[in-house]
Amino acid sequence: MPKSQPIAVVVLAAGKGTRMRSDFPKVLHKAAGRTLLSHVLHSAAAARPQRTVVIAGPDMPEVGAEAHQVAPDAVIAIQEKRQGTAHAVGIAKDGLQGFDGTVLVLYGDVPLIRTETITALADAVSDESPLAVLGFRAANPTGYGRLIQNRSGKLVAIREELDTTVDERRIDLCNSGFIAIRAKLLWELLPRIDNNNAKHEFYLTDLVGLTVAGERQVALAECPEAEVHGVNTRAQLAQIEGLLQARYRQGAMDNGATLIDPASVFLSADTEIGKDVTIEPHVVIGPKVKIGDNVEILAFSHIEGATVSDGARIGPFARLRPGAEIGRNAHIGNFVEIKKATIGEGAKANHLTYIGDARVGARSNIGAGTITCNYDGYEKHLTEIGSDVFVGSNTALVAPVKLGDASNIAAGSVITGDVPEHALAIARGQQAVKPGWAKKYRELKKAKKEKRGKS
Repeated sequence: MPKSQPIAVVVLAAGKGTRMRSDFPKVLHKAAGRTLLSHVLHSAAAARPQRTVVIAGPDMPEVGAEAHQVAPDAVIAIQEKRQGTAHAVGIAKDGLQGFDGTVLVLYGDVPLIRTETITALADAVSDESPLAVLGFRAANPTGYGRLIQNRSGKLVAIREELDTTVDERRIDLCNSGFIAIRAKLLWELLPRIDNNNAKHEFYLTDLVGLTVAGERQVALAECPEAEVHGVNTRAQLAQIEGLLQARYRQGAMDNGATLIDPASVFLSADTEIGKDVTIEPHVVIGPKVKIGDNVEILAFSHIEGATVSDGARIGPFARLRPGAEIGRNAHIGNFVEIKKATIGEGAKANHLTYIGDARVGARSNIGAGTITCNYDGYEKHLTEIGSDVFVGSNTALVAPVKLGDASNIAAGSVITGDVPEHALAIARGQQAVKPGWAKKYRELKKAKKEKRGKS
């Protein structure tokens, strides 16, 4: 939480995503399982703002809905006409009515911004410097606005590249667009910004010149360049994905997980991984996944919306879908799919199995080729498998059905009724053996083939 005054956050999120060739608002595109807007709001929420205002464009109700998933009390303000960043911030005034603290302006398409950076920017604001700007040192500053400092290091202007001198173009300190400003000064200066520029837009960067002209200082906070990368194209979205994945992989390893080939493991922003977890190559972990301690996730597994308890072993080539709850020391093997099902402690489904809408008790063994027939074309039904149950290979369990504790299901059965505990259930055609039949059949076929060859 910032050490300075209370903060309010204004997130600019009205971009259409035109350059992305998309019908979706730009900020709703996803990276690491979370929308760009959600990334920014999560970072902002951790700074504990008193107010949050999200600026959306017209006909973008989904932007407001997404914002409320993270910040339920956020005010959604609509920018009917896109007339620049200063114009967008001005629309937030009603939502900040009565707020007397520091206002931070963030961008909904800059998802790597950290809470620590947001609070550092807010803390840079003081009575002497009522405006603070977030800058970064660019490896290649071409195209960025430059932050111009005087000899004492004070920020005096933001210069767009087209307006810079030859010397100023050598400056690598660039403008991120993020600012923090005392609310009183913001509403004092915002009406003074004009649109006398090539695009006829109202630019928030003009606040710097107006603040300096009023004989007030402008503070500077800095962050790494990668943190303020924005998204305007699909290629940039892919770059952001890569940067986020690198961050999350490093975090997982720092917290005690082993990633055999980190570059081939994909995590989500909310992935929770315990210690002494081993993740093999080519594993994809989607949103809402919790992984306990001492878990093994083998190669080519896909997990989303699932909980994996301590000591479990998943994969290779396993799929855990939303609602899967894997118990302690359970085994989910190759080509096994689990959906909305609870797998008890020590239970095993080692290969070629589908378990959906089910409960599997502790230590039960599910044989290869077993499926729970949970859908009748209209509704989903529950399969209940007790503890210490043995289900033979190639079994179909037609839900709703219940298998009692320690029951045994013969291989190849189609089970349509409940099975009592300790019972054996067999539901298949009776085997018939005809001695000598195979020999006679081969001789008949051979004779027919020879006859055709002579004709």
